[in-house]
Amino acid sequence: MRLTETVLNGIFRNNPIFRLVLGLCPTLAVTTSVENAIGMGLAATFVLVCSNALVSALRKAIPQSVRIPCYITIIATFVTAVDLLMQAYLPALSESLGIFIPLIVVNCIILGRAEAFAGKNGVVASIADGAGTGAGFTLALMLVAAAREFAGAGTLTLWGDIAAKGLNPSPAALAILPAGGFIVLGLLLALVNKMSDAAAARRGGAPALPRELDCRHCAVCATGGCA
Repeated sequence: MRLTETVLNGIFRNNPIFRLVLGLCPTLAVTTSVENAIGMGLAATFVLVCSNALVSALRKAIPQSVRIPCYITIIATFVTAVDLLMQAYLPALSESLGIFIPLIVVNCIILGRAEAFAGKNGVVASIADGAGTGAGFTLALMLVAAAREFAGAGTLTLWGDIAAKGLNPSPAALAILPAGGFIVLGLLLALVNKMSDAAAARRGGAPALPRELDCRHCAVCATGGCA
């Protein structure tokens, strides 16, 4: 698989949120503003790229019987690094994201890419996969956050003076509440699925389903562990 295709798969065909429906906890929690979404997305991308690279480099040295604990240890190392860096240089953003930065350790997207891709492919391809998946995650977060912030607060906020206010004169506060997060995400998922089906119909084929890193194809299901 070409590196460009690997990156584009992570952004579009296997988008973590809109195609695989993974990482919904931070998606619903931090997307009350575009600023938070970008911060979370970039932090997750850093961890994805670094952990994928190290897992791939060590894949032949890690025993299969302990690979998951090893992967988690590697991921936790990079999560700790990004958490400390954010506390030192972006304290306001770190405080806003709160516990969801440390919780990247248990984000199924990160561990899933280590298990499904980095543990089976070379370092360069694994870096491309991490970058593509991270970009797809970040773009999806930004789209959800933009919809929620615009509808719920009438603004689109970025760092410092980069802010657009008064865009929506009649905001509905529900959009930035937890219930509104579910509603907005559900509507966006329906829209993405509709667009995917329409694109497949124009090509004369069936809608393409993601084939990796979802519940149907995880390591547990593959071994018959799911009921």
